[in-house]
Amino acid sequence: MSLTVKRYLCLRHLWIVLAMPLAASSSLIYITNNAGTSMQVVDPATNKVVQVIEGIEAPEAARFSPDGSRVYVTNKGESVLNVVDRKTGKTIKKVPLSGFPNDQAVTRDGRRVLVCIAQPPGALDIIDTTSLERIKSIPTKARLHDIDVSADGKYAVAGAPEGKTATVFDLQTEQIAWEIPFDQGVMPIAIENGPNGSARRIFLQLEHLNGFAVVDFAKHEEVARIKLPAEPSGFAGRGSPSHGIGVAPDGKTLWVNSTEANSVFAYSLPEIKLLGRVPLPELKIPGKDHVGASPNWVTFTPDSKTVYVSNSALMSVSAIDVKTLKEVARIPVGEMPKRISTLVLP
Repeated sequence: MSLTVKRYLCLRHLWIVLAMPLAASSSLIYITNNAGTSMQVVDPATNKVVQVIEGIEAPEAARFSPDGSRVYVTNKGESVLNVVDRKTGKTIKKVPLSGFPNDQAVTRDGRRVLVCIAQPPGALDIIDTTSLERIKSIPTKARLHDIDVSADGKYAVAGAPEGKTATVFDLQTEQIAWEIPFDQGVMPIAIENGPNGSARRIFLQLEHLNGFAVVDFAKHEEVARIKLPAEPSGFAGRGSPSHGIGVAPDGKTLWVNSTEANSVFAYSLPEIKLLGRVPLPELKIPGKDHVGASPNWVTFTPDSKTVYVSNSALMSVSAIDVKTLKEVARIPVGEMPKRISTLVLP
């Protein structure tokens, strides 16, 4: 093992050992370690790990009850939804699902958890948060990967990698409202909302595109396909060339990961104008190709001042200042960090 790798692993171990009890903050950042059994919780005020939640096999996505008392975690290892007490980090119930899960979302009223079922033939499972039981499964044409909910709570949009479709669900009727096909698999999704909270556009990453597609929600059609800058390039990574996309809470910027460029790109909204890029960390091993971060997901502080990017290949999370486009902290976490999400504390 090289000296560089040893130093990296020692630093990672030190950060975890020094994790302190859960601190008071206006928000918390949750990181799921997809190749492990733990989640780290980061206080954005200090950019330090303040809690480690253990014992969830292959945790995929973490979402929250509106009052902040519960954390819902999709558990791929057991095909269940873990309901976790936020303060203690202990699972209080495991809700059986119709198949192994991927992403999830909580409805705006907090009454339902919507779980993407990644096991063929695919479905959207609906969990009642009062009874903590699965009350419905909406069948889909293919397995589901990612999901987002409009700010007004009326619609959810989920993507299918093999099905090459995005499916829009009406959350009032709990039925499929409409679908839009693509020429390749649909990966992460982000909804841009209008001033009244209604869905205006959908930004979707596609399986082989280093960039994203733009769908007009009212027209039900793709209106643009944006390619990320060609340079830099050449970084090897896992999965699709561009994975991880998000609209900042203030609606002013769109952030898009690129594995090929080992960067995250920022675009202004609504014009979708490139503002710049932030290079992500890489591991330099003498005599070998540099290892890129394989960025996987993004999340934001509620004030839209900081964006967090999971570096799935390097067991870390980068905190980036939105105004300066600079990395301000690098936080070691667990094995293969993927989905990261923000809990806004009441």
